[in-house]
Amino acid sequence: MRAGRLRYLLGAAFHGMAWTEWGPPDGAAVICVHGLTRNARDFDALAQALAARGRRVLCPDLPGRGESDWLPDPSLYAPPVYVAALAHLLARLDGPVDWVGTSLGGICGMMVAAAAGQPIRRLVLNDIGPHVPQAAMARIHDYLADSPRFADLGAVEAHLRRVHAPFGRLDDRQWAHLAGHSARPAPEGGLMLHFDPAIATPLRARPPEALDLSALWDRVAVPVLAIRGAESDLLLPESLAAMAARPGVRVAEVAGAGHAPALMDRAQMELVADFLG
Repeated sequence: MRAGRLRYLLGAAFHGMAWTEWGPPDGAAVICVHGLTRNARDFDALAQALAARGRRVLCPDLPGRGESDWLPDPSLYAPPVYVAALAHLLARLDGPVDWVGTSLGGICGMMVAAAAGQPIRRLVLNDIGPHVPQAAMARIHDYLADSPRFADLGAVEAHLRRVHAPFGRLDDRQWAHLAGHSARPAPEGGLMLHFDPAIATPLRARPPEALDLSALWDRVAVPVLAIRGAESDLLLPESLAAMAARPGVRVAEVAGAGHAPALMDRAQMELVADFLG
């Protein structure tokens, strides 16, 4: 694994975005983008599997997450800003890429793929589609309402096992891996989750409502693999079926998972790797 970092201009200031990188530097590029409160290290297992197939895999921390800088204005925590930051990484690569996006990372992928002259060759959407129901947005709204503090990593792991149980059947080693990369020292002592609590501000500023991304989805013309956790409340079966009806779209469901499959077990990783080719 290699660590990367770049500076991107946002308004009147530059900010840092970090990423982890795996595989040969001359390999065909894959970008893996995490979900709302997660970070790049969620993709360690998948990145290693893709790197073993000769791919160069870059896993960025979105602004306000992981090793990337926090933003000074909470209202900036929104997909257009994330895509602006990611565009600097795409510009550095300056060539075709494959994109794996979990939830928010998939929204960012759709935004890029919908743009004229976009560089995405194949797009994996992990438990995200053109419609997010109001009930799922309300659940997200609720779990962002708190900024917990933890005495130790054991408490962090217990929290993740509860909040992210829909990730699916993870073993103790995998939960420990997620916990180890999900915490940072809190200013007042103990540990806090590895993201800026202000990322919740834009979502909490208004009542939760259904999200319609169909305008983006309708402009996505690249091959797509849509993965759904079989128990997901965010990507509903009827939404997946509608996606499957479009040419160039493959779909798959992961048993025992909700929102969103962790992409950490062999079958899920092979599903992604085989689609990317």
